Amino acid sequence: MGRISNGIDKVQVFELPAGVWVDGGIVAGQRVCLVRWRSEWTDKIHQVYVNGKFAGATVDGRQRQMVVQTPNCFDIAVRIEVFAIEPEETDSDFGDTLVQGEGGSSRVKLSLLRSQRLPAGARFRVYYDGGTGQIDYVNPIGEKAVWASRQDKAGLGLARFGEGDFGYEWSAGIGFGRGSFGAGDFGVDADVIEWISPALEAGAYMFAVKVIDEKGNESAASETNEVVVIPSARPAKETNLLSFDEETNELMLEIIDEQ
Repeated sequence: MGRISNGIDKVQVFELPAGVWVDGGIVAGQRVCLVRWRSEWTDKIHQVYVNGKFAGATVDGRQRQMVVQTPNCFDIAVRIEVFAIEPEETDSDFGDTLVQGEGGSSRVKLSLLRSQRLPAGARFRVYYDGGTGQIDYVNPIGEKAVWASRQDKAGLGLARFGEGDFGYEWSAGIGFGRGSFGAGDFGVDADVIEWISPALEAGAYMFAVKVIDEKGNESAASETNEVVVIPSARPAKETNLLSFDEETNELMLEIIDEQ
């Protein structure tokens, strides 16, 4: 059935300190947080995700809180989400189905097809335009090895002879329906590997990828469309309660920027 987001509200997160000083100040801990929520689901299990990563699941349908570990990140806010799932899916990780970068992200992820036809020792080289609209093919922004090791390629005599490099044919090709369906030949799909960019400023960027072999030969460039990058707002350094008017239900907060 998959994850369910409706019927869950009032999600609250409290950072748990390692201790409290005499004056009321807290001792910073290892970013351990208590997540609490309200849910109409009593016959389902709840899962918590931190920045799109599976952080844990409840033990029964009545549990409405969980302690999770959060990253030490001071540049962007940490995103915590709660979903309901069927009990038989308790240990299933639905992180791949979440919208990555929801609420803003300063990094771009490219999904690259790794076909067995790509030579051993080849690398994906990534270029971008720096927001200028003209891709710079002189200074790459990054690169990634196509094959982590030679054993990732298929072996001699165990596949269709001549389809791969000498001694490295298709026996290790990912199976039908298990990779990027339709990206390879029938029965041999293509692996999908990812490249993630460094943090970028807000703007619209174009990227391009070339395949470079061990001898320096390079393929034609494959270019992307414009990718809009909207970094998340920096979290506040401190938030103080100034006043609350019970008659008007008006709350006044003081937000102190870290900068």
